[in-house]
Amino acid sequence: MIRERAPAKVNLVLRVGRRRADGLHELASLFAAVELADELTAAPADAPADRVICPGVEGENLCQRALAAFRSAAGVDLPALELRIDKRIPVAAGLGGGSADAAAALRAANRLAGDALDWETLRAIAARVGADVPSQIDPRHALVAGAGELIEPVDLPDMALVLVPQARGLSTADVYRTADRLGTSRARVDPEQLRAIARAPLERLAAAVENDLAPAALSLRPELRAPLDALRGAGALAAAVTGSGPTVFGVFRDEGAAARAAASLRAPAIVTGLLREGGASHI
Repeated sequence: MIRERAPAKVNLVLRVGRRRADGLHELASLFAAVELADELTAAPADAPADRVICPGVEGENLCQRALAAFRSAAGVDLPALELRIDKRIPVAAGLGGGSADAAAALRAANRLAGDALDWETLRAIAARVGADVPSQIDPRHALVAGAGELIEPVDLPDMALVLVPQARGLSTADVYRTADRLGTSRARVDPEQLRAIARAPLERLAAAVENDLAPAALSLRPELRAPLDALRGAGALAAAVTGSGPTVFGVFRDEGAAARAAASLRAPAIVTGLLREGGASHI
């Protein structure tokens, strides 16, 4: 049995460019990998086909697509697998949980195949599964550009985050369509500016927190303004929507300040630190 940890990510900065010819948007984003994580176990299945068990998540799982892509590209003999996911990251929350699980499934399949493929090859396979999956093959803080395929590890200052998930998720496709309608994308995105932000002290980084998809998410879910205001009122250095939402987050100096702020909120919240040990996390 193989065990993998699948950390969530938060977009501290998300800048969205124009739609490309392939239908994807150009972007530049600063990803913070956090301690909040799903846990995945993989073992050969006593069945003719892969089986993904994820309580609370119905329908086709992105992990099934990941395993199919691995077999198609790897050219190795891999038996049918049973994957079990202990889901701790909220679903459809803008925290990359589905992508993290799919990346963990690829890592698990690769380990069961005798580590047949290197990270670069796994990322190429991951790009066929979903735009956020390549960055999660080796989960760590990163500058992500292109449509998610250009990944550069970065260091971030110490901080703690308060995540405020919502009962209802948001469709990423709906958010991007709304962003296109609102015209909030940029003519050009410059990853170099995000490198400077990543190197900055916490106060300067917090001042640069932004999300070009936030106007679209707030247009679809105006009620998100309340937790954003509450986080700022509780002393957050910055508060924003992460990814396509609907989770909002606040940046705090340390976990003590984050815990006090979370306790003051009316909505359920999750306090999490940044992932301290970068890289793929085998259990």
